[in-house]
Amino acid sequence: MAQEIKFGTDGWRGIIADDFTFDNVRRVAGAIASYALKWEDAKRGIIIGYDTRFQSQTAAQTAAEVIAAAGIPVKLADDYTPTPAVSYAVKTNGAAGGVMITSSHNPWNWNGVKFKAQFGGSATPAIMKKVEEELQAGAMPNGTKAAIDEVDLKAAYISAVCRFADMDLIGKAKFKVAIDSMYGSGRGVLAGIFAERGVQHVTIRQEVNPLFPGINPEPIEPHIALLQQTVVREHCDAGLATDGDADRIGAVAEDGSFVDSHKIFCVLLRWLLERKKWPGDVVRAFNTTRMLDRIAAKHGRKLYETQIGFKYTADLMMEHEILIGGEESGGIGYSRFLPERDGILNCLLVANAMAEEGKPLGQLVADLQCEFGPHFYGRRDLHIPEDVKQNAIQRAKAENTQSLGRYRVLKKEYLDGVKFFLDAPTNGNGAEAWILFRASGTEPLLRAYAEAASRELVSEILAAGEKFVMSSGS
Repeated sequence: MAQEIKFGTDGWRGIIADDFTFDNVRRVAGAIASYALKWEDAKRGIIIGYDTRFQSQTAAQTAAEVIAAAGIPVKLADDYTPTPAVSYAVKTNGAAGGVMITSSHNPWNWNGVKFKAQFGGSATPAIMKKVEEELQAGAMPNGTKAAIDEVDLKAAYISAVCRFADMDLIGKAKFKVAIDSMYGSGRGVLAGIFAERGVQHVTIRQEVNPLFPGINPEPIEPHIALLQQTVVREHCDAGLATDGDADRIGAVAEDGSFVDSHKIFCVLLRWLLERKKWPGDVVRAFNTTRMLDRIAAKHGRKLYETQIGFKYTADLMMEHEILIGGEESGGIGYSRFLPERDGILNCLLVANAMAEEGKPLGQLVADLQCEFGPHFYGRRDLHIPEDVKQNAIQRAKAENTQSLGRYRVLKKEYLDGVKFFLDAPTNGNGAEAWILFRASGTEPLLRAYAEAASRELVSEILAAGEKFVMSSGS
């Protein structure tokens, strides 16, 4: 019997040689080909890219052969490519869709397949449902074999992001930046852009190493420790990191402190509203900072809250004018560029905001905390058995769960997981405290996310949350 393949928030992921096998890649490629033939203009072709993981290039070639055998022309990347470069190629070529072989920020022993829709962003839930139906039906269409052309997907994309950001201003600012590609497919891209324009920079982890030695390619603590050290040692004004497939951003302030994705999102939103004055509303996922709500409200912009997964943001970008949309994991996108997360573009825009304000990154964050109140954030990934995970979610939903640690639960929300709002102190005008419990649909994992008005409060709430999850409730 064929292994079950489950699509998560952005495609399918599996452990290499266990779930992620060439046979399963063929099955997923067959489903995508069948979807394109039924629902898209398949003769427009499919774009395929891959990251730096073990066997990614071979898996991309395998997917290309299946799709070409279905009679659909394929443009296959000639090098490791950032996911947003694949999305950009899909949109500008008018392709029927895009396939990216990557497992994003997962550990080294994972790989996966992302599917990008013809509009150049994460496939919407409705599209993913159709692909899943083709997969369950075992679709493997055959037609007159089409061509597979190897192409450079990076050059046009790099030109586009450089037009979107004000590279002249960045070049004049005289800031020094550290760049960390985390051994991922963003390697050499930012460094090349900065070198061409005389922006002072230092680079780390640009080489290909599919083992991602000592880290997961996720631009958060503790994986960015080397970037933190580099920023301090080299006297940089910021450190900028991209994840394994370069669609997410992480950052470090000039003092070496970690700047989480929420603060990056807030820095960019404030800069766009105050300096660029671009139109449009704001989208954030259920697990992101509520500082965004305060910034949007000050400028009279509507704020949408979505389920977790950029595909929900992309969905809204199809229907509304969205200035900026983003999620907790560092994926941020713009309607006027692509309905897609883009780590490279966001690194350039952070540098752009620093240049325009004339301030290093840490100062921009401090300004936010001062104006909109102290907001601190934390996350814990609890690797627990399925029964413990389900039990915890049921107890969180239960009416008799009215407190967590020493705090009362003021209200609960259920958009994606279970969120408790707590009566913890706000230290003046700081963040209202909350914790979100969310079970992974594809792994034995429960994540707890929390925000509060101080780091100590966040730690306390997360510790109380972990204790709640691990207690049997009996």
